Amino acid sequence: MSDMSMLINGLKVTAEKGATFERRNPLDGSVATRAPAASPADAVMAVEAAAEAFKTWSETGPSARRALLLKAADALEAKTPQFVEAVAAETGASGMWAGFNVMLAAGMIREAASLTTQISGEVIPSDVPGSLAMGVRQPAGVVLGIAPWNAPVILGVRAIATPLACGNTVIFKGSENCPRTHQLIVEAFADAGFPPGVVNYITNAPADAGAVVEAMVAHPAVRRVNFTGSTKVGKIIAMTCAKYLKPVVLELGGKAPLVILDDANLDDAVNAAAFGSFANSGQICMSTERIIVDQKIADAFVKKFAAKASALPFGDPRKPEPVVLGSVIGMGTVEHCNALIDDALARGAKLACGGKAENTLMPATVLDHVTPAMRIYHEETFGPVKCVVRVSGVEEAVACANDNAYGLSAAVFGGDIARAFNVARRIDSGICHVNGPTVHDEAQMPFGGVKGSGIGRFGGKAGVAEFTELRWITIQTTPRHYPF
Repeated sequence: MSDMSMLINGLKVTAEKGATFERRNPLDGSVATRAPAASPADAVMAVEAAAEAFKTWSETGPSARRALLLKAADALEAKTPQFVEAVAAETGASGMWAGFNVMLAAGMIREAASLTTQISGEVIPSDVPGSLAMGVRQPAGVVLGIAPWNAPVILGVRAIATPLACGNTVIFKGSENCPRTHQLIVEAFADAGFPPGVVNYITNAPADAGAVVEAMVAHPAVRRVNFTGSTKVGKIIAMTCAKYLKPVVLELGGKAPLVILDDANLDDAVNAAAFGSFANSGQICMSTERIIVDQKIADAFVKKFAAKASALPFGDPRKPEPVVLGSVIGMGTVEHCNALIDDALARGAKLACGGKAENTLMPATVLDHVTPAMRIYHEETFGPVKCVVRVSGVEEAVACANDNAYGLSAAVFGGDIARAFNVARRIDSGICHVNGPTVHDEAQMPFGGVKGSGIGRFGGKAGVAEFTELRWITIQTTPRHYPF
């Protein structure tokens, strides 16, 4: 078990009155972490520390910010063994997934470092003679970042790195499901030498989340909020931000469609479907959730896909044997997925492989012949249970892909690239890949969704736009004429 602390103004601190909460391992219920349970007063202390540090950090030059971010990336990578241990203990995810998280997250920090000299503006022609008019990007202020447990290192770093590169200070609120994993990220930034108050870390008991978050959003110094998590909680965050007129970036749930056209390379499609469906046991916002296959090739696809899915090893990630599917986050996921399986089978779906689970070690499961009458057609599983929907032709495929409340990631497989690209253009999602998996992320890309999948974009220049203020500043270089 790991006992841990928060970080406020560069100091390791406990919560008010020494309050703590426990995170238990989803497989055996053992205590993985005992973490501070912050109060709203603790949260306000973190905001005030970040606000004070902003006065200096916002004036720090880009080269200095870049150097610290590069050191943080190296420090993060050096903690890979600790991340692997913490992720397995707190979330049950595999060592493969934890290592991938650290690798991608380190790249995100390095990409953020490269952005420090790309926060540029423009000179805009003015109708006023002698007026030099500029659009100038400046740091926004204190940024509150809230990240989930499912891709804990990637999404934790994403909440921090670009805001820091832009000259903002950060309060990072760790997930109640992986407080130690998220603490390791903050330790890497501290090891790099970031000044006190630039990066602050708080943790809270699940029951206190609403009060703690609202205390921070309400504070005048907090100028941006970013949240990654469920659409249900994202709506609450959005309403809280609206109450206090705070700009927010939301990356929420998904029901990512993978469209397989009748001329697709089946082996490529199967490999992409397996990766997109079962990486981290399907607990990724971009996870392939609905596989839409042209009926001309559906039998052949399902046979190959079920064979590959059946062969994926699953088990306790804390044991030496490597696994693709570790534990899911908790029995709530198991119960939800089992209910979806029961509903689908009762309404005519066919079980291609896998099946219901009795514990959090869930096998890769594929349901064929799924229709809109079934819950799994509409509901996000967020687990390793996937559905195949058979369609006839492009029009039905596009209609099916767009027939849900979400719009984060999507993919299209087809031999005729122009045809596949035109299908991709018609899918209502923030992200779409032709002949690639739905699960794909790169630090420099504009990442985000539409509809119920969120507001705004993380990544690259799009991230800079979200975490800076665009100001109009003019200099009058000659005498100006006034009408009176």
